Amino acid sequence: MQEGWDFLSDPKNLKTITPDYMGFEILSGADRPMYAGQVIQYIVTPVLGIKTKWVTEITHVKEGTYFVDEQRFGPYALWHHKHFLKEIDGGIEMEDIIDYKLPFGILGQWMHPILVRPKLKEIFEYRKNKLIELFGEIK
Repeated sequence: MQEGWDFLSDPKNLKTITPDYMGFEILSGADRPMYAGQVIQYIVTPVLGIKTKWVTEITHVKEGTYFVDEQRFGPYALWHHKHFLKEIDGGIEMEDIIDYKLPFGILGQWMHPILVRPKLKEIFEYRKNKLIELFGEIK
């Protein structure tokens, strides 16, 4: 359990579990272990090679159990991401709960099923597979 928590709560490891094509680069804020109030700045290239700055704040941390990141600046009108870890027989269960809203009103709503939802599913499937590769089967 501790190994999984240590990996997932280290902001520097986000690059490891993000697809290479996204051009993920940490600009600042990942130089310390995770703590509530930590602000991390990234560059990502999610779509069409367009580089985007993304600033998140770690708003809640319960050691070994969960943490929450919220977008302060970036591609979403709202991004609230909860990461839960729980020890189970034979391993760790990890659960991500994401609440988000797209910008651009009706255009954003139109883009959601065509571009955004499939891209998010692809990214989180990549993360799942990468974590299985690194740590073995997860639930």
